[in-house]
Amino acid sequence: MKYFRFFLVMISASVILFFAQDLFGFADTIESSSGIKGTWLSLVPPLVAIVLAIVTREVILSLFAGVWFGALLLSGFSVFTGTAETFNFFVDALTDRYHVSIIVFSLFLGGMVGLISKSGGTQGVVDVLRGFATNRTRGQLFSWVSALFIFFDDYANTLIRGNALRPMTDSLEISREKLAYIVDSTAAPLAVCAVITTWIGFEITQIQNALAAQAALATDPAIAAQLQAGADNAFLIFLDSIPYLFYPILALAFVLMIILMRRDFGPMLTAEVRAYSGGGVIRPGAMPAADVNSEALQPVKGKPHRWYNAAVPVFAVIFVALYGLYSTGVSELADDQARSITNIIGGADPFAALIWASAAGIFVGFVMVVFQKVLTVTSAIESVVSGMQSMLMAIIILVLAWGLGGVTEALDTGGYLASMLQDTLPIVLLPGLVFFIAAVTAFSTGTSWGTMAILFPVVIPLAVVMGAGVGFAGGEHYGILLGSISSVMAGAVFGDHCSPISDTTVLSSMASACDLVDHVRTQLPYALVVAVVALIVGELPAAFEWMHPVFGIIIGLAILYAVLKVFGKDPEVESAKV
Repeated sequence: MKYFRFFLVMISASVILFFAQDLFGFADTIESSSGIKGTWLSLVPPLVAIVLAIVTREVILSLFAGVWFGALLLSGFSVFTGTAETFNFFVDALTDRYHVSIIVFSLFLGGMVGLISKSGGTQGVVDVLRGFATNRTRGQLFSWVSALFIFFDDYANTLIRGNALRPMTDSLEISREKLAYIVDSTAAPLAVCAVITTWIGFEITQIQNALAAQAALATDPAIAAQLQAGADNAFLIFLDSIPYLFYPILALAFVLMIILMRRDFGPMLTAEVRAYSGGGVIRPGAMPAADVNSEALQPVKGKPHRWYNAAVPVFAVIFVALYGLYSTGVSELADDQARSITNIIGGADPFAALIWASAAGIFVGFVMVVFQKVLTVTSAIESVVSGMQSMLMAIIILVLAWGLGGVTEALDTGGYLASMLQDTLPIVLLPGLVFFIAAVTAFSTGTSWGTMAILFPVVIPLAVVMGAGVGFAGGEHYGILLGSISSVMAGAVFGDHCSPISDTTVLSSMASACDLVDHVRTQLPYALVVAVVALIVGELPAAFEWMHPVFGIIIGLAILYAVLKVFGKDPEVESAKV
């Protein structure tokens, strides 16, 4: 009956939209796919998917509905052509090298998790950690600190930590929603802030290209020279912009505050009370993005639970990933390019490194458990396959989300949102507006990197034309240029945190074995609070040059502390009232 109502809503909405074409005067627009690109209609598919996912909690059907609506718009509302085109978007998503790399990495990592679970290694780690993480606070603190050891890539950070920490947090009655929040809200914020990460090459290249393009267009030779000098020193500009990354920095700190103050609010408080009071680490009726409770993944009876059967493969993944980043980065360096860590990591191929790393994790784990005779060769292979199968649901969601990303690209949703920046506005409001547009773009498209790729070429030239940063470190309104650059990155991360169609949101749910919509519903209030504080005491005061951005961060921390003090409650205390 639930699915019948879902399809009834989809069909009804299509019929209404079909007959409303003449009423609202966009029939001619829909008939030509070129007429809807870069218009408000390009927002319809992602909004359909997001609203349906939140309301119905049927993520797969909701994502499919979003892609279908987009295909209908692109086909001039031809039902048959649009439906056929829907599947082409999924095929296109699977022909992208980076998408396939993420799928392979996820499958291999799932296979490794299945292997170490079946061998009892995961249970061994839980037994050891019980001596350190003796309560919920220490368990969550350990989960937060662990992000610092896998800072170099957000995907690796999310998948490794979620899978490794989940058994410990389950044993401490910490909800899967809380684990997914800790994992998600420390991965991308750390990756965007740290200097040595897989993000830095992309970010610096975007800044460099935008400034170089503006230099080529400048008619004044002096200004052109200044712009080119800025492009040549894009890394220094990036370093100067780090203190302006208000949302990522405050998001990292807010997670730590919640843990140390033992306070939650909103849907997260409900989830934590449920878990602590014995109602389960996941909501009754929830659909976890990964199945980790399969009988095929349970430890073999009568075999020892050795912690190093889990720890060594995980360390192998981290070591090989770092080596892969180094080796691929060195191979890309030009003969006259300095062999600095920043240049090496910036030129590295993170996807190749992660595939090598996850394959190494399976190999090391396989050899260890077979050599110790904990598992036979046949049972070890079966456990690897079972671990891969546990990732199937999340991979389906990823492919659907990427398909929706293809729809938004075809409709130029990002271009429409970026065009909102072209309107005349006071220069001091530019960083705040950029943060908002970047957040909406990332929320609608489900990609932080895509958002940066869309907005950097628009925002940086716009800021320069408006008079920000000419002369750069010694120029007028240099802080506004830095604030605009950082706002693209910060807004992209914020929108990514809030979007149920984001790949990092899906991966966090998958690694934590949490229901995707439950993860979004519990994380969203926290992300919104941090974003509002970052905007009010960070983006705007820094643009008006009322204070140094460091003081804005300090004030933001004080406000977030007050929010938790006033509105937050201890889940353990609240569970006693249930």
